[in-house]
Amino acid sequence: MEESLAHGRNTDVAQRVMQLSAIKSLKKLSENLKHISGTETADAVVALLLKSANNRLSVLFVKRANSLNDPWSGQTALPGGKREPKDESLKHTIIRETLEETNSDLEHGCRFLGTTSIQHSNRSPEMRILPFVILLEHEPTVKLNEKELEGFAWISMKGLADHKGTVKSIHGEPPAYIVDNQVIWGLTYRVIEDFLKTVYP
Repeated sequence: MEESLAHGRNTDVAQRVMQLSAIKSLKKLSENLKHISGTETADAVVALLLKSANNRLSVLFVKRANSLNDPWSGQTALPGGKREPKDESLKHTIIRETLEETNSDLEHGCRFLGTTSIQHSNRSPEMRILPFVILLEHEPTVKLNEKELEGFAWISMKGLADHKGTVKSIHGEPPAYIVDNQVIWGLTYRVIEDFLKTVYP
């Protein structure tokens, strides 16, 4: 997959990201995110795990391991997975999946801020994916499930907003965030786009 980055592009969102501190961003999140009721319906979940550093917010991304059984093999993604029958709610799904994938316990030391809009996978259009937004009160020690993941990175909101471009793939030239060696496109790109528009409308 080839990458193409529009260097120096300063979009309206990028300008707003620069202007807002972590505190102001969190205030906007509390105002604009959907409240978690415990009755949400979807087939799968992903977690936008946020940490505050240097008065800016960053998101945890994971790199999926190469696997013939994983439709998102090798891609940069967000922690998450499918709901299982044993899960009492989608909140329990994201707690379980995040613990299984990164060894981060979301039942302690974090705040569930809300959800953004349900997204659909292009590979499986019938699958409904609900993103949860979670503020970590301290940076966890990430220990990856090596069967599923092979790397992780914290990327700031400003880093995402400033590095928007396209990638060349069998799907054409879809839009992407390209930060250092991380290429974020497809479903994860759409989740982040929706999140940024929620925080910085």
